[in-house]
Amino acid sequence: MKKDIHPKYYPEAKMTCACGNSFTTGSTLPELKVEICSACHPFYTGKQKLLDSARRVEKFHAKVEAKAKNKPVHKSKKAKRTAKTKAKADKKTEKK
Repeated sequence: MKKDIHPKYYPEAKMTCACGNSFTTGSTLPELKVEICSACHPFYTGKQKLLDSARRVEKFHAKVEAKAKNKPVHKSKKAKRTAKTKAKADKKTEKK
């Protein structure tokens, strides 16, 4: 290894989380402050923290439901053709 190019390594660096948890680890900085750690991360705790203050999910579901309600019913070409031929046949039977 070359000398004087590597940063100093601190084997007892203190890490402090926003939740208040602190522990020691190895790092190139003597003290680290993090926002989330294994004590408060949802993957490790099993608790999911969702902050949906703007109700985005509910708004999306409401839009989808409204669209499904107002969706016009389209007939296929085959169904339209059979309806036309049936209407023509009904007209012919009425004339006779």
